[in-house]
Amino acid sequence: MRSLLRTLERATLRDVALVCLADALVGASFGAISVSGGLPLWVPVALSALVFAGGSQFAAVGVVLSGGGALAAVATGLVLNARLLPFGFTVADVLDGPWWRRLLGAQLLTDETAAFALRQNEPRRRQAVYWLCGIALFVVWNVSVLLGALAGGLIGDTDALGLDAAFPAVLLALVLPSLVDRRSRTAALVGAVVAVAATPFVPAGLPVLLALVGLLFAGRPVAGEAARRAADERNAVKGESAVNGESAVNSEKETAR
Repeated sequence: MRSLLRTLERATLRDVALVCLADALVGASFGAISVSGGLPLWVPVALSALVFAGGSQFAAVGVVLSGGGALAAVATGLVLNARLLPFGFTVADVLDGPWWRRLLGAQLLTDETAAFALRQNEPRRRQAVYWLCGIALFVVWNVSVLLGALAGGLIGDTDALGLDAAFPAVLLALVLPSLVDRRSRTAALVGAVVAVAATPFVPAGLPVLLALVGLLFAGRPVAGEAARRAADERNAVKGESAVNGESAVNSEKETAR
């Protein structure tokens, strides 16, 4: 854990801590809603440890509390968690080693861990922030769900406290710095419009999947763009070396004089 902390910048650690704080509020809300709705305490606790997906857990519990069966709850959770499939492809490079480590890493895949990993350019930092964020969130989420479940109906109306707004607000803050070019902004805007427009008409979880349509409007990167960037970097390094060499020659001439 210490090696992970040394790899990451202080700003990244701060952002991870803020996400953990937001998840703690949402986790406590989930535990309280589940128990106050009539479910036994072990249900939200087991869901948090085995599923570890806030949106799917809320959806599954909502189906059960509204009178639906276990199969309907599982199907709803699976549909909502289907969005993690493309996330898994994008962060697959951070999971290496034996099968048990990859399996554990897959369990820690969430919106937050994927967002943090995608913000890093260096492979070592991507791996470090993924594991650090995943482990921290897993511990914080499960502890907060347990505390919320123990509190039960003492919290009262959790919607009135606005706890549900903390989670999307933090995710939005994480996504905004990544929208640095027009292609990313176009894809995000189209996806957001599609998701908002579809929300009143489709079941929970499907708007997130439909938002992937935005990727079709992102366009393709310009051919040779990466090569041109690499060439520009090499030229910049050569130019800097030339300037340093010229400065050294001038210094030697002045010394000789």
